[in-house]
Amino acid sequence: MIEAHFGESPAFSLGVEEELMILDAETLEPAAAVGVLLQGVAGLELPGSLKTELHASVVELNTKVCTSVSDAIAALRELRAVADGIARENGLVVAAAGAHPVAPLESLPVVQEPRYLEMLEQVGYPARRQGVNGLHVHVGVESAAQCYERFEAVLSWLPVVLALSVNSPYVDGVANGMLSNRAGVLAELPRGGAPPAFGSYAEWEAWVERLVVLGVMGDYTRLWWDIRPHPRFGTLEIRIADQPTSLARTELLVHVVRDLVEHAPARVTPRGDYVQNRVAAASFGLDARLIHPGGESVVTARDLARELLGAEPPESEALAQLAAGASVAADLVARTLP
Repeated sequence: MIEAHFGESPAFSLGVEEELMILDAETLEPAAAVGVLLQGVAGLELPGSLKTELHASVVELNTKVCTSVSDAIAALRELRAVADGIARENGLVVAAAGAHPVAPLESLPVVQEPRYLEMLEQVGYPARRQGVNGLHVHVGVESAAQCYERFEAVLSWLPVVLALSVNSPYVDGVANGMLSNRAGVLAELPRGGAPPAFGSYAEWEAWVERLVVLGVMGDYTRLWWDIRPHPRFGTLEIRIADQPTSLARTELLVHVVRDLVEHAPARVTPRGDYVQNRVAAASFGLDARLIHPGGESVVTARDLARELLGAEPPESEALAQLAAGASVAADLVARTLP
């Protein structure tokens, strides 16, 4: 059985991960300098941690377990400020977005750690293209059974979360009409995009263990779906959102995700509907036409976002990137600062 710690933190507690780009302060091109930031925070008392990601030009900010959205955002504000300060002391800056607006995905150097090198070896070409950044939200749940029930309940609403978060309109330096290119890049992975339906946590666990025994993957953290159980943390992890630029957008998305995990009506999401909605949201953001989670009508993502927020949703950060034109990288840096 997979080691599990469900119920060991307060119900619906939060852990939030942001993936920030590290850029040369003059050229605003990606800089393989995650080691500089990790060395800079050594010994500091922080409300979380800085970690490596696949690419050496990305730093992951992780909060500790937080009991409220406001606590999580306060922690991220401090972590962003610390990362930015260390970066600037070393001729660097940090910027938050779903992808760099100019750099080719395959140009980004990989961190030379065994887990990342193994990923490249096992996954091949799609792994080399994973130069994209996301917001991951862990929500504490009380049991394995609740984790799977909430997994299914939340899934049908995730395209709306994607529509609210779209922030990668450029891929390999080209604005190709997609508002979230990250969503398509992630779906290239062998276990990316839409999760299969398993029926229960026990069936999911049995499937994971079989693939591990067969040597297909090392453990369940090699599932790159939009949502997944994370039993070692005792959480349901929602991974669909593009990395926001502004902390205010991160706060909005964390609120939405936490509320969905707590309150989304129980249902099993037809995977065909999900795939259709996922592609539409990645393409058109809030203007996407989505199959309603109830399955009987088609509405805009904007209408569904109003339903979740109880207010008019803000326009997407992808459109702000496109409006910035040639100064998009500098604009991202400016809007990243807490």
